[in-house]
Amino acid sequence: HVQLVESGGGSVQAGGSLRLSCVASGYTDRRYCMGWFRQASGKERERVAVTSTIGTTTYAPSVKGRFTISRDNAKNTLYLQMNSLKPEDTAVYYCTAGFNWDYWGQGTQVTVS
Repeated sequence: HVQLVESGGGSVQAGGSLRLSCVASGYTDRRYCMGWFRQASGKERERVAVTSTIGTTTYAPSVKGRFTISRDNAKNTLYLQMNSLKPEDTAVYYCTAGFNWDYWGQGTQVTVS
């Protein structure tokens, strides 16, 4: 079983930056893809950014050029650097991992005003 714990959320003004972290523990398989999803109030959960074990990354069009996903396998940690934040980025951000997004963190709130 894998545990994922996110941190780094908070409140920021538009144009600001935040860096989210997700630490994985338990049975972690470095072949797992890892990613960030988000869910705004009243909306469906959407994929923000994902990274494969070989470092390929994909981004939602709404965040491309502003967000950067990275992973440190030695530390079992996933990051999401978020720059030029907009109010529409406000959401709960979730870390996920697995071959089919099998594991999820509890989420961290990001509020942009």
